[in-house]
Amino acid sequence: MASYSFIALDTVVLAAVFITFRAFGSRRRRKGLPYPPGPRPLPVIGNLFDIPSEYSWLTYAEWAKIYGDVISLTVLGKVIVVLNSPQSAKDLLEKRTAMYSERPEIPFYDLMEWGWFVPTARFDDSWRAGRKILDRGLRPNVAIQYQPMQTTKVHDLLKHLVSEPEKFKEHIEHFQGATIMASVYGYDAQDHNDRYLSVATEMSHLGSRTVLPGALLVNDLPILKHFPEWLPGMGFKSLARHGRKLGEEVVDAPFQFIKNGMCNGTALPSMTLFNLQDLDDIDSPESEQTLRLIARTSGSLHAVASTTSGTDTTASSMLSFLLMLVLYPEIQKKAQAELDAVTGAARLPNYSDRPRLPYIDAICKELLRWRIVTPVGFPHATLQDDVYNGYFIPKGTLVLANSWAMLHDPNIYPDPETFQPERFLTEDGQCKDDPALSALFGFGKRICPGRHLVDSNLFIFVASVLSVFTVGHAKDAQGNDIPVSAASTGALVSRPKPFQCSITPRDGKAEKLIVAI
Repeated sequence: MASYSFIALDTVVLAAVFITFRAFGSRRRRKGLPYPPGPRPLPVIGNLFDIPSEYSWLTYAEWAKIYGDVISLTVLGKVIVVLNSPQSAKDLLEKRTAMYSERPEIPFYDLMEWGWFVPTARFDDSWRAGRKILDRGLRPNVAIQYQPMQTTKVHDLLKHLVSEPEKFKEHIEHFQGATIMASVYGYDAQDHNDRYLSVATEMSHLGSRTVLPGALLVNDLPILKHFPEWLPGMGFKSLARHGRKLGEEVVDAPFQFIKNGMCNGTALPSMTLFNLQDLDDIDSPESEQTLRLIARTSGSLHAVASTTSGTDTTASSMLSFLLMLVLYPEIQKKAQAELDAVTGAARLPNYSDRPRLPYIDAICKELLRWRIVTPVGFPHATLQDDVYNGYFIPKGTLVLANSWAMLHDPNIYPDPETFQPERFLTEDGQCKDDPALSALFGFGKRICPGRHLVDSNLFIFVASVLSVFTVGHAKDAQGNDIPVSAASTGALVSRPKPFQCSITPRDGKAEKLIVAI
């Protein structure tokens, strides 16, 4: 027992020395300049207990009202800066993108050997090569090639919803995961328990709950990586081993599937296939490094997007869409009238109808604004010391862009908690662009490369569901409406709290359309 006490004391002393050394180095470089304002920190631990475990974006927005758009906190000597306005985000993350495109060091990710994971990878040549691969397979003129597949997948979803409407959450999550697997690997995931999807789900969940400040002590005190696993509090090491195995399976298993498909001529068009076809000789020793890069880059997109846990952007937005239809039945009626005028209620909508469906487009934009899925996105980090508006931002600062605050600013979006598609319509009823919405997908060189895929997937889902279904309140045993709440939940990712709803075909004609596809 005494030995444990001495070890614990040694750990505290080492941590204190580490924090003091880091704080002293930063103070020496500041030259009298203050950090951005924020809540008063405690000695040594700083604002460790101020950072909320959930709904952090709401807390940051409230602090912005007190301290200004740019606020800062310290956690165990580490500086965190939160940007709460479009102007500050553009000034730093876009105009100074080379300085702010780094990702923070995540010691737990290092233990899991996730350096290959593109969304959190360091800003180096390897990341640039991976990003080039993503852009090759996801740019707008290539993303169009996935639309027939997306249409097929949404038709499958309609069939599931008409046969088992009460399982709408599972159907939507599977639809999104299957769509991504088809886009990335040309893989047709039919089974809701598909192994490729379930392992990506587990990896995504593990990554999202261990990345933000305060999630794991080792991320704030990297020195703990070097302590033996048998010590109390070192349970993260066994978790890291599990994460390493998940990462290896996410990368290797589906990549082997598409390589086999290329060999036997069954590979379908996909992002990975397009990149492999660019290689002169896939079997040459010179191609080995590129093959590994393609595998890891495809695995990154697989892990971050094809999750069946509902934590990816599009699936959460789709659930919010159904929730919105329950809360705002008048919007559903207006949207269906627009669809019927275009399709005659005699066919399902397609992508070519989009220019004539401005209200549907506006619904999609408002969905993304109303319930932002990643309210603070992935953290950025500074590559060097910087000064902004007289405030010192040291090298290695963790920088968060609070997109929620930007897109719920009542001065720009009046009554921001109310769902209003009309925000995105001109006086003559045409859908208009809002450059501020790009905050949904990040800033600068780290902007989400899959944003065009998200846009097209959400459109065909919204248009298709509205064309054949009526969504409303579920009923209890006495026939009364079961109430729903617009509340969301989550830490890194925000999603609707569990809710019930009724999904029924609009009429006999609509049901026949579903059966016929």
